[in-house]
This record gives sequence, structure tokens and C-alpha cells, in this order.
Amino acid sequence: MPRNDIAVVGAGLVGALVATLLTQRGFRVTVYEKRPDPRKAGFLGGRSINLALAERGLHALRATGLADQVLAQAVMMRGRMVHDPAGHSGLQRYGVDDSEVIWSVSRGGLNTLMLDAAEAAGATIHFDQGLASADLEHGTLTLRAADGSERTVDAPVVIGADGAGSALRAEMHRHAPLGERVEELGHGYKELEIPPGKDPSAPFAIERNALHIWPRGHYMCIALPNREGSFTVTLFLPNDGEHPSFRTIAGAGAAEAFFRTEFPDALDLMPDFAKDWAEHPVGSLATLYLDRWHIGGRALLIGDAAHAIVPFHGQGMNCGFEDAAELARLFEQMPDADMGTVFAAFEASRKPNADAIARMALENYVEMRDKVADPHFLRMRELGGLLAQRSPTHYLPRYRMVTFTHLPYAYALERGQAQDTLVEQLLRGHDDVATIDLDAAVRTLEATLPPLPL
Repeated sequence: MPRNDIAVVGAGLVGALVATLLTQRGFRVTVYEKRPDPRKAGFLGGRSINLALAERGLHALRATGLADQVLAQAVMMRGRMVHDPAGHSGLQRYGVDDSEVIWSVSRGGLNTLMLDAAEAAGATIHFDQGLASADLEHGTLTLRAADGSERTVDAPVVIGADGAGSALRAEMHRHAPLGERVEELGHGYKELEIPPGKDPSAPFAIERNALHIWPRGHYMCIALPNREGSFTVTLFLPNDGEHPSFRTIAGAGAAEAFFRTEFPDALDLMPDFAKDWAEHPVGSLATLYLDRWHIGGRALLIGDAAHAIVPFHGQGMNCGFEDAAELARLFEQMPDADMGTVFAAFEASRKPNADAIARMALENYVEMRDKVADPHFLRMRELGGLLAQRSPTHYLPRYRMVTFTHLPYAYALERGQAQDTLVEQLLRGHDDVATIDLDAAVRTLEATLPPLPL
């Protein structure tokens, strides 16, 4: 293979995007995907069918010309619609207005668009070609077809975008240990569905432009809207331990009784609850950490293959897309550098940010299942919102930094901690935000923290 040839393992969302971006920059990209072509065989599930698309992901998609097409298939979510145990609900906006929203997108529909874009850019995609082994010393990949037959191809440079269970990562680790560790969350998830209503003019049974949350302390339900009017409902629950846990809820009958007690308003909207519960497996949740993402200039991991995270900040796909955009930018910025230098620069640039969003995603689980109903958290949120209005140069809520800007994740984590410390100090002795002298609070803020690098 000539020096500008790159093999990509995995034709999912990140693999398709990096293939597009690198092909646009003059590389000859060949992608190998173990699954059949979803455009012909239909999308094969196994992972969440809904994804939250935010500004970081949109920014990467704009470079491919796909952003408008993707948004045409998406449903806008203005904020969290929080449902309390008594059946009341209220919207907590993500941003200041409809310019700061996230989007619920179908994984299958998005993957189809992105495969078309990769091929239109000039990438070659081979389906039904799973990675059986990799000889990184000699630059070859052995691929296994669905019928079990194998073939070996030249691939002196290979990028692994094959997800949390990456086959390329396993081969790289066999070649040279990557310092891999996986931290299980101890909670799992099960997907259910609120189907569309029978009235085609009003198919959404609950507010369509929101991410719905039923927070209950150590567990929760969420629901994301789909274009046709359904909602994908996900229950997050401890795997083991005292009730409620997936261990203590033995079957659909016990699950229905649990929902009748904890989520009765959601259960009333799920006529196929028992069938969904019986048919859908419990998914696992974990965070992947690696010390190394690349082996010289021969192999590099990106996206979930390098840094799989739990889904509670809605940033897994967005972070992977940002990876692809950053790698393409580095190739453009360093046209004369060898592959090893580019891969090392990519790891140095992205690893601190991947570690930061992994931590923030874990923290956001606690926020979603517990804090959104906590009075002190709500006071902190209210005061933070007022400071952001009064002094937008010095205060931006962490969620908005992560979701609506391109500020590095590592910066958002550090700045968010500093802002929280300050807001805690300003709230001390106040049970009501209205009793705080906001002019003095702004002066304290601007004297304590430097301006935001916006």
C-alpha cells in the first residue's frame, strides 16, 4: 500500500466519519466492517437506538456537509422534563433558548447517511469482514467473512474505530500492552418503548421536545423522542443488591409491579411493557481507560475503541466525532510529519479530554437520577443561571460548556469545579436565592475567576 493509504476497522458512526474526513484530505481509505451493510440488511441493534447529538458532533458533521440532513431526521430536545413520584413534571432547560438544544437521532438512520457520505467522498467499505487478527509488525490484517473464510490484506497504517469491544484494540494489546482497565458501573440498563399515539396529527404521548427523566435516587428512567412519535425508554438500575435491582426483579410481572409503584405515569403509556421487558436484554455500563492509544505510526484507536464512557452526558458519539475532526485537523496541520508523530500528537491532545468527559459522564448519572430533584442543587442551578446572565464573560454552567461550546472537556471539568466552589460559597447561609445580593456576587465572581476563553 502507498504511504497515504489508511485502513479503518469499523464502519459505525466514528469509522464512517473518519473515513470521510481523511478521504477529503487526500488519503485512500479502506474500511472493514464485520456486520452486513445496514443499508441492505437493515440496522442490527445491540446498542442504544437513540443518540444525543450536540454542538461538538454537529461541528464535525458540518465538515462533511451532513449536518442539515442529520437535523432533518432529528427531534429537538430543549431540556430535561423531570417527572416526580406524584406524576407532576417540569422542564429544566439545557440552555438559554432554542439556540442551545440537543437532538435525539436514530443510530441506524445516522449511520446510513454517514456510510453514503464516506463512499461519496471516495472511501471503500467492505462489509461482512470482521477482524480475525492483525500483524502489526508486517502491516497486515486477517479478515474473516460471515461464512468463516479468511483473507489477509496489507494495512501498514490502521485506525481502530470498532467500538468498546474493539478487536483491533485486543490485537494491539497482544502486540504491546496498552495499560487497559475497565471500571464497571455496577448498574445496567434495559430499553422499553412508548409507542406513538393513534392520532397521526398528535402522535407524541408526552412532550416531544424534551428528554424525559423519572429520577428516583439510586435509579431512574429516561425517554428520548423519535421522529414518528414513539419514545425510547431506558431504565437504569443497579445490577445487584437490595430491591430494586435487576437481580431482585425476576420477570415481567415483577417489573410491572415495580413500575406501577415507581413510574406509574410512564407504565400507563407502554402497552407492550411485558413483551419489551422479556425480549430486551440487560445492557452493561462501564468506562474504558487506556494508557496508550497508538503503537508507533502503525495503529491508532479512536472513539469508543479508545475511551468508551457511560451514556449519562450524551457525549459518547460527540466525543468520538470530535476525535475524528481532531485527527483530520492534525494531518492537515502536520503535512510532513510521519504517522507516529501525528498519532502521538492526537493522543496528547485528546486523552486528557477523554478522561475528563468520562468523569463528567459518571457525575451526570448522579445528577440525573438524584440531584435534579434536590432543592440545594436547584438553588445552585438557579444562582448559576443568574450569574451567567449577569456576567456571561465569567460564568457558563458546566453542562453548557460541554454541550454547546468547543471548549476542551478538560477545561470544562476544571472550570466547572471552580464555579461550583464559588456558588457554594455564595449560597452559604441562604435558603433562597432571592436573598443574595447579585451585584456583590458578580463582583466576587469576576474578582475570583478569570474570563472564559470564549
